[in-house]
Amino acid sequence: MTAARFELKMDVEEKEVVARAAALAGTTMAAFVRNAAKEKARDLLERESRITMSNDDFQALTRALNGAFMPNAPLQNAMDLARKVRRA
Repeated sequence: MTAARFELKMDVEEKEVVARAAALAGTTMAAFVRNAAKEKARDLLERESRITMSNDDFQALTRALNGAFMPNAPLQNAMDLARKVRRA
């Protein structure tokens, strides 16, 4: 693993709180901050990767996915053209 440096400035009160929490966790301040930042970042990234919708929207999506596929005119024309090109 290649290490990358990241510097962080805190005021005295913030540092004291982090130092106390790190001591309670039995780890260093650096490890405590690194783990807390990583956990928070993963939570945020995981939350942002989900799609959230109302029950009505979910029902509409389900009906659309389960319903019969009916292409509109431009899509039908493109599909017909693609079939002709493949045969040529």
